[in-house]
Amino acid sequence: MKPGVNTSRRDFIRNGSIMAGALAISPALLAAAGASPVKKLGIALVGLGGYGGGQLAPALQQTQNCYLAGIVTGTPSKAEEWSKKYNIPQKNIYNYQNFDEIAKNPDIDIVYVVLPVSMHKEYTIRAAKAGKHVICEKPMALNAADCREMIAACKKTNRLLSIGYRLHFEPHNMEAMRLGQKNVLGKVTVIDTGNGFVYTGDPNAWRLKKALAGGGGLMDMGIYAIQAARYTLGQEPIAVKATQEKTKPELFKEVDETIFWELKFPGGQKVTGKSSYNNNWGYLRVTTEKGKFDVEPAYGYDGIDGHINGKPMNLPNINQQAAQMDDFATCVRLNKTSRVPGEEGEKDMKVIDAIYRSLDSGKWEKIG
Repeated sequence: MKPGVNTSRRDFIRNGSIMAGALAISPALLAAAGASPVKKLGIALVGLGGYGGGQLAPALQQTQNCYLAGIVTGTPSKAEEWSKKYNIPQKNIYNYQNFDEIAKNPDIDIVYVVLPVSMHKEYTIRAAKAGKHVICEKPMALNAADCREMIAACKKTNRLLSIGYRLHFEPHNMEAMRLGQKNVLGKVTVIDTGNGFVYTGDPNAWRLKKALAGGGGLMDMGIYAIQAARYTLGQEPIAVKATQEKTKPELFKEVDETIFWELKFPGGQKVTGKSSYNNNWGYLRVTTEKGKFDVEPAYGYDGIDGHINGKPMNLPNINQQAAQMDDFATCVRLNKTSRVPGEEGEKDMKVIDAIYRSLDSGKWEKIG
């Protein structure tokens, strides 16, 4: 890279605050400066499944601006286990019947909805009505229309809404955003991206039920590839055509297994993507007028790597979830819109809605 490119990258990283806590108003730093201590904001996790327990709760032990203040679960044994493990008082533990009483709890500032997709809309709206700011895990909802209802509910109650797009805080993916949006290597001409894994889990899991998940590999994995194309270009696609294959119809009888698509963007770039519950994919490859860059592996919780014209990006792996939640806590404190607001989730769902329409019609479908 040229010296000027390195400098601009450092500026971008600094301005983007991709290091955990970089955007956060650190209580420790404020105390060291002689300022009054800043209260950490309390987060309640709604849904204590694999992601909440395996990623979010541990990340909240590393955050500077927020902490795990409460939980919402329908399983008494989980409530007891989490209470002991994370020292959560009984008054901050709720179930799905008494959830709305969270409105009376000053310990909880933010509700993080980590439920099956079909429940995202209900609990985002209920949390907003209870006066809490909301992080909703992706995909945001079953469709774009539901997303709009969620956005409207949060605006009506003057609550902030953010979607769990952790990769907007991840260094390599942020570098892809900079390279593509700033035309650092010239205009982007081709993007190829894919995300998926081989599903070997419970055949009766909610992810394989259309009513609960909305779809299969596309909703769960493909959304990352759609995001990557959008944030690399800094543009919104205008049309899509998609095809699919299903090699395990008994396992994926209700949801999609593998989908391939082509997106049309206003800039005329050739953009292809794919998603799967039966292939191990996870990459973003970009060709430009003056070179190439890639992020591969691209979408995991760690181990992400990237190259620019074959040379390593030399960027760190961070705790993405901690950076994401600290950033939102700062947004709440400053009453500032998140870099990944509800509208960002709606944009992805518009694309996904159009992909499913294209699978039905066999034709190009407009997005929007």
